[in-house]
Amino acid sequence: MRVINVRNVHQALPRALQILDDVGVRRDSRNGPVVMVPGGVTTVYEKPCERVVFWSQRDANPAFHLYESLWMLAGRNDIAPLVRYAKNMTQFSDDGKTQHGAYGHRWLHWGHVPGGWSQLAVIARRLKEDPEDRRCVLQMWDPDKDLDRPGKDVPCNTTATFQRDAEGRLDLTVFCRSNDIIWGAYGANAVHMSMLLEYMANWIGCSVGTYTQVSVNWHAYVDKYEELDRLPRPGIGPVSAGPYATGEVECTTLTGDIQQVDRLINDLLINADMGFGNPPFLTIKGPIKGWPWVFYCVLRAHHKWRILAAPKRYIEALAALNEVPYECSAADWIVAMREWIMRRHDAWKTKMEGAK
Repeated sequence: MRVINVRNVHQALPRALQILDDVGVRRDSRNGPVVMVPGGVTTVYEKPCERVVFWSQRDANPAFHLYESLWMLAGRNDIAPLVRYAKNMTQFSDDGKTQHGAYGHRWLHWGHVPGGWSQLAVIARRLKEDPEDRRCVLQMWDPDKDLDRPGKDVPCNTTATFQRDAEGRLDLTVFCRSNDIIWGAYGANAVHMSMLLEYMANWIGCSVGTYTQVSVNWHAYVDKYEELDRLPRPGIGPVSAGPYATGEVECTTLTGDIQQVDRLINDLLINADMGFGNPPFLTIKGPIKGWPWVFYCVLRAHHKWRILAAPKRYIEALAALNEVPYECSAADWIVAMREWIMRRHDAWKTKMEGAK
């Protein structure tokens, strides 16, 4: 088992590609050929809340990663909202309506009774009452439902543990049976799980520690791996932690009273699902700053980009990002979304000029 110690996910991805270059072997999978590392890989993030990859060649969709993380924290399993951000999400649904292995739904609705029960609430209570508790295991794999299942989707991340370190910080270790490094480990998983860690630390009332991802089958699909492998990549030295390390962007933190956080997440999801027809944050009294406005502007920008035609889609999407309060203008999600939109604008402009 190899171990990668990094500051953040931006630093992790180029190191991962280098490891595949050095020791990767070709294997087949049900979804096509992969390059994998024998024996698996563990990734340890020192600053897991620095969760955005600022690498243009990877071209991750910030709005999708952000929305899906909130969708998970709300305990949902409906597919339709996710399709707005990634059309291929229907490939992971047996009935076209729900996702069988939805992590957040299992976090908050575990069990075989109507509505289930919240694993997160129990874990938060235990670690508040006893910071030395070592029994806080979050289950995502259900052998009754998943083992020997013939359907399209079962959880890749199977189990997680929450423990507080000697300084009282909350550490999260996630165990993954099969981890695609480009779309999964150093893409969606780095966002989803670090958001979960920050959410739980906020609930418990402690600071965030490390996030460790233990990946048994650590791989990349050959086509995407070869595409990225041909392109320039960030360095793998100490300065490779990206704009977080240089201070060009600021980390957006998920803070606040847990009941207020839940209401804000619900409001954000309602606004996104309703096409932003309502003012934001209807259930909260008083001024709201920080992460809710950052998240709102990113999701609203994607909505404008999705429903409008060029060139208006680019103008209005960027205008939506500019609605963020001035003190949040360098927020990581805002900067990443602006770069994502501009890459598409530049490609469209080049195409139009070539057609003349």
